[in-house]
Amino acid sequence: MSSLRRVGDFLSLVKFSHTVFALPFALLGFFLGVMDHGTFPPSKLLLVIGCMIFARSAAMGFNRWLDRDIDRKNVRTAVREIPAGTISARAALVFVLVNAGLFVVTAGFLNPLCLALSPVALLVILGYSYTKRFTFLCHFVLGLGLALAPVGAYLAVTAHWALLPVLYGVVVLLWVSGFDIIYALQDESFDREEELYSIPVRLGARRALLLGRLLHLTCGLVLALALGLQSTVYPDFGTLTVVAGGIFLSMLLYQHTIVTPTDLSRINLAFFTTNGLASLIFGTLVILDMFV
Repeated sequence: MSSLRRVGDFLSLVKFSHTVFALPFALLGFFLGVMDHGTFPPSKLLLVIGCMIFARSAAMGFNRWLDRDIDRKNVRTAVREIPAGTISARAALVFVLVNAGLFVVTAGFLNPLCLALSPVALLVILGYSYTKRFTFLCHFVLGLGLALAPVGAYLAVTAHWALLPVLYGVVVLLWVSGFDIIYALQDESFDREEELYSIPVRLGARRALLLGRLLHLTCGLVLALALGLQSTVYPDFGTLTVVAGGIFLSMLLYQHTIVTPTDLSRINLAFFTTNGLASLIFGTLVILDMFV
């Protein structure tokens, strides 16, 4: 029982359930690669999923380790595993190093290009944790980290670049940056007091929300471009893909109707539930459309 509790503590440390944000886009990139490559390698699918889990676990674990003193001061985050004493800082750092190593090894099993790019990916996803100490653009670095998912998964299958997975990467960058700005609203006062950087601190709540809306509007335009290119390159895509795009954009719009500068009570609904469902539904329907 104690071992299971320990595993649960580490899953909670990295918010394992939040893997749902980027994983559907990684799987989409993978299956686009399958369509281009002409073969379906089950072993590579498992390796791609492994890369996603190891990379995200390393990134989240490192963020919690690096921010442990900041988290201890913030009422909202003081209950996290390291400041609460559930997991020691040393154990968390070992966890990060193990997952980072497993990510590089797993990438090496995919192909030489993925192995060569794995340190770059680690630099982005681990480096994000430092950014709120010196730039309000930290939200975009987080978005970039998750944007690597569809591109990396496509490269895992094909070992060459293509425009469509890159466009999906841009969609993820704009989508994640926008909803992370919304999420950061709840720490605006704390971040200002601690001299941390964020767009809500820089612009204030009202203008930060406006920027988030602009980013999601741009995300919708890039998504429309990606779906248009997809229908040209792969004519077999049909109704499910159109429905998927409509649902995804509707859920982006919905989160902007439930969060206002004076009412942040539904941020968790906007951040976790709405965005998680948007990603799951979009990825599932588009992948189904490939095979139906």
